[in-house]
Amino acid sequence: MTNIAGLLTAPDRDAFLAGLAKEGPVSRGTYVDGTPIWLVTGYPESVTVLTDPRFSSDVAKQAKVDVAAAAGLPADVVPYLMRTLGAYDPPDHTRLRRLVSREFTARRVEGLRPRIQEIADELLSGLPEEFDLIERYAYPLPIQVICELLGVPAQDRDTWRGWAADLGAPDLDRLAAGARGLVGYMRDLIAVKRATPGDDLLSGLAKVREDDGDRLSDEELISMSISILIAGHETTVGLISQSVWLLLTRSLDLVDIAAAVEELLRYSGPAEIAVLRHTLAPVELGGVGIPAGEAVQVVYAAANRDPRRFDRPGLLDLHRPDNAHLGFGHGIHYCLGAALARAETQIALTSLLERFPKLTLAGEVGWQPGLKRALTGLPVRTSPRS
Repeated sequence: MTNIAGLLTAPDRDAFLAGLAKEGPVSRGTYVDGTPIWLVTGYPESVTVLTDPRFSSDVAKQAKVDVAAAAGLPADVVPYLMRTLGAYDPPDHTRLRRLVSREFTARRVEGLRPRIQEIADELLSGLPEEFDLIERYAYPLPIQVICELLGVPAQDRDTWRGWAADLGAPDLDRLAAGARGLVGYMRDLIAVKRATPGDDLLSGLAKVREDDGDRLSDEELISMSISILIAGHETTVGLISQSVWLLLTRSLDLVDIAAAVEELLRYSGPAEIAVLRHTLAPVELGGVGIPAGEAVQVVYAAANRDPRRFDRPGLLDLHRPDNAHLGFGHGIHYCLGAALARAETQIALTSLLERFPKLTLAGEVGWQPGLKRALTGLPVRTSPRS
């Protein structure tokens, strides 16, 4: 049986996806910790899992995979790090998303575009001829944007970045310390926002209230803010850096930036697997019968290469006209920050290549395995070596 960790560690990602597809759109596999699960790699089957209420993403309900234990999370921070929007089913999910969406709006994101452009221009000014694009551009841009959006003080960002980095550490003591530090910090910051609110998103979430008086609890606020803070930079760092790498290694031209970003998301989006789900009832999926109580893992990276949905799916076509990819999920759990990630990536790529039209790779790149595949470094030069 295929272990899903192979997608994250395979030296040849395309070969791994091709091999996985040969198993059929639904096949038996194993989770990172070796627990048997069902792997869903077909596009229509994935859409079914992401939309059918018989598939639950609520981690509080019984499943055969303890995701928190597999990740090594300490018990005292699990409610804050695991109870994200993606880990709730309706009606709880409906309530939380409605409350969060009252402040995290498309208008707020569109209003950020001039500031995103300013940050991109500032980061691109004064760069040396050779630099690590992740360290100097792809990483600081989304972090500054998401911190300003939420209202994280500038003097606290390096401390927060350290805790966020610790969450991905293999050392469980370091992971636990980072988790506890981040939870404690957000608890204190929320108290400040309640006492002296500003124009930022966190202040808005702290005061948002429905007509019936419903509001986000402190635990929900901590969980939502951490989720937005981490997802709001990790995914975009990966999308920007992987997109630049693909553009430079494939000698591709950006003509329609919006269409290009959608294809880059389909072809090599940073979110390669969905939140783990489990069946609440027996389900027939892709010709396979799945009993109730079984863990089910949608593999976005494979579904986005399904030839039944995409013409020549192995081709990176920046002009692809029909591109209903699953790079941001689908259904009620569609990524709340998708518009922000798109805006940042469009601005980041356009600004970079307009400033440095002869940008080239300056060395080897490496990949860091994990639940989100990421480049460890991307050395570039502003002009080819003579």
